[in-house]
Amino acid sequence: MLTGSFQHIKIAGLSVAVPKDKVAVDTFSDIFGAENIEKFKEMTGVQSVSRAKPNQTASDLGYEAAVDVFEKSKVSKIDIGFLIFVTQKPDYRVPSTAFVLHKRLELPENCLCFDLNLACSGFIFGLQTILSLLDNSESKAALLITGDTSVKTLSPHDRTMVMLFGDSGSATLLEKTKDTAPVHLGFRTDGHRFKSIITPAGAYRNRHLPHDRVAWSDGILRSDYDTHMKGMDVFGFSITDVPQLMKDFMTFRETTTEDYDFFILHQANNYILKQLSRKLKIPTEKIPVSLDRFGNNSSNSIPLVLADHFGGKHLGNLHIFICGFGAGLSLACGDLVIDTAVINPLLETDSCYLDSY
Repeated sequence: MLTGSFQHIKIAGLSVAVPKDKVAVDTFSDIFGAENIEKFKEMTGVQSVSRAKPNQTASDLGYEAAVDVFEKSKVSKIDIGFLIFVTQKPDYRVPSTAFVLHKRLELPENCLCFDLNLACSGFIFGLQTILSLLDNSESKAALLITGDTSVKTLSPHDRTMVMLFGDSGSATLLEKTKDTAPVHLGFRTDGHRFKSIITPAGAYRNRHLPHDRVAWSDGILRSDYDTHMKGMDVFGFSITDVPQLMKDFMTFRETTTEDYDFFILHQANNYILKQLSRKLKIPTEKIPVSLDRFGNNSSNSIPLVLADHFGGKHLGNLHIFICGFGAGLSLACGDLVIDTAVINPLLETDSCYLDSY
């Protein structure tokens, strides 16, 4: 387990934007059959998903979250020395979408920007990266944006994914301060299983594959331009590797589940959350859930849970355990103290960037 620890940096603001459209899982009954829908809801816990408009991108949602967080924070844009955008659905192949966001947000020229291609572990990987940069620079503050519009690469025929994944964006402000609790993070990677969650075509490895959707071995119509997940591989990883990382991290930190107010976990599905609760003996009331109404929101899962459950509430400081896991395969966890006063309520938006190429 690779670990990182950071002193004197705090989360100074957190906002999350979701599309106005919510698609109820029941609306897929005509496509997949009522019996399959009931089984899906029972297994995953998902009742509806947030769904981006056709022209609405991940950066549009991240941008709206960033505008909101600046409006409600004392951090000035002038002080932002780093902008990282975590996404698997960029606006363009070139340049990084972080530069588009830099322009739209009117951030200073003395600002380092780039994208991170990560999904469900992306928020924590992004934290490690941006905290490291901030900790080793003269910059006073940094901005971490996550965003994904998973629907863009899902086959409408894929009953395993199209009802599971939602769309959203988040913005987290990090600020140097003398008076705050440290942030501790832990990571593992298993590139041997990179095919477990993959969109095979659309970049430069498989440039000329057909776009027609055909029946795969599981009977689902897909093309290689659609994201494919090996469900059993990912499930096994989620209930073995992930709880082991969490246990190892708590051993490293010399903590127990009783030391944390809440466990903010990637919202993979309800069954996996229950397995993590059981294996680590975490009381279910310490695991807030947002997937029932918004689905699996990839890199935005952790910020979305925070905004959904604590946004606009002044509950003081919370000692939270965070964990994200998915494509790569990658897994990460950590603990930190966050003041709920800096967590803003969820905002809904259909806004999209009109001055695009």
